[in-house]
Amino acid sequence: MTRELTCIGCPMGCELTVEVENGEAVSVSGNTCKVGENYAKTEVSAPVRTVTTTAHGEGGIPVPVKTAQNIPKDKIFEVVKEIKSIRVKLPVSVGTVILTDAAGTGVDIVATKNVE
Repeated sequence: MTRELTCIGCPMGCELTVEVENGEAVSVSGNTCKVGENYAKTEVSAPVRTVTTTAHGEGGIPVPVKTAQNIPKDKIFEVVKEIKSIRVKLPVSVGTVILTDAAGTGVDIVATKNVE
C-alpha cells in the first residue's frame, strides 16, 4: 500500500510517498531531510501531535498552554476537553504544569506564557 503525506516536521512541507506493509513504513521518498523520514514512519504507525490551546484562568483570563510532549493523535479531543474543564489559578509562569497526565496520556499540560 502507498500513502501520500505532506510533512509537518519543518516549514518545507515536503510531499512524501510512503510504502506501507503491515502497518509499518518500509520506504519513504520525497523527503529532503531525516525529519521527513521520521515523520512519515511515525505517521503511518502511531501518529502523534503537540496540542496548543488556551485554558480558562481566574476571572476569565485565557492562559496559553500546550502539551509538554507529543500525544497520540486519537487523544487530541479528550485532552482539549480536559483542558477546557479546568480553571487555572493565577498568576502562572511559563513552564508551570497546569494539568498532569492529560486524558491518561502520561503527558503534562504546561503554560506557555506568563499570565498575571
